[in-house]
Amino acid sequence: MHLLYLDESGHPQDPSTQFFVLAGFAVFERSTHWLESKINPIAARFRPRDPSTIEFHGSPMHSAKDEWAGIAPTDRVQALVDVLSLLSNRQLQLRVFASVIEKSTMPEDQILERSFEAVAHQFDQYLADMWVRRGDAQRGLVICDKASYEQKLQALSSLFKHQGHALGRLRNFAEVPLFLDSKASRLIQMADLVAYWIFRYYQSKDDRGFRLIEPSILRRAHQRVGLVTSVTPATEAALAAIEPHKYPFPDPTGALVGARSVEPATCL
Repeated sequence: MHLLYLDESGHPQDPSTQFFVLAGFAVFERSTHWLESKINPIAARFRPRDPSTIEFHGSPMHSAKDEWAGIAPTDRVQALVDVLSLLSNRQLQLRVFASVIEKSTMPEDQILERSFEAVAHQFDQYLADMWVRRGDAQRGLVICDKASYEQKLQALSSLFKHQGHALGRLRNFAEVPLFLDSKASRLIQMADLVAYWIFRYYQSKDDRGFRLIEPSILRRAHQRVGLVTSVTPATEAALAAIEPHKYPFPDPTGALVGARSVEPATCL
C-alpha cells in the first residue's frame, strides 16, 4: 500500500492570501518507519531529551513562533532543508502531489473540492500506472492532519470512488482519508512543510523551498503531472521572473562540500 500524506496551506475564505494549496507526498508503507527515523534526529538538535515536543510546521518555523521562538534563523533553515531534502532519497522514491488554486480563478465554494479532486486523481493514476507498468497491484490511503477538512474530504473521497468526478472515478483507494494529529506524525509534519513552501512559492514568490520539492513532483512520460494549478497569466509571469533570493538555502547536513556553492542562510 502507498500512503499519501497531505496538508493544506492558505484558506479558501482568507482574504489576506491569494492562493490555496493542498499538497504532500506518497510513500510506500514499509518505508514510513525509516523516514521517521531520519526526521527525529533533526528535532533532537533542539530538544535532545524530548524531541517529540518539536513539530515541523512551515509557518512557525518561518516566523520563529511557538516552539521555534528563540531558535537562530540558521538553525531553523538547516532543519527545514534537511527535512525537505529527504524527498530526494532515491531508495524511497517519494512522489509529491499538489494542487495550487489562485482563489480569483474559481468560486470560493469550489476550491477545496477541485483541490482534492486534482490530487486524488493523480494519486489514483499513479497507483494504476504501477499495475500497467509492473503488474504491481497497489492500493492507496490518504492521510491528513486532523485539523484539516475531515468530514468534507471523507465525503468527497466516497463520492469520487462510488459516483465519480470530473476526471473519472477513484479505483485504487483502500478507504476514505484517515485523519491524524500532526503532533503524533512526523510524516504529516513533513507534508506541512511541502504544502507551506509550495504556498510561499506562489504567494510570496520565494522559490527556495520549492527548489527542493520540485524534482520529486510526480512525472509521467517526462511531463510534470503531480502539480495541478489554476493560476492567472499574471502569476505565471511573476513566477518566471523570480530572481535569486538574498538568503539562499544551504546544502543539507552531510552533503558533499562544494556540491552547491552558497552562503549559509541567515534569514528565512
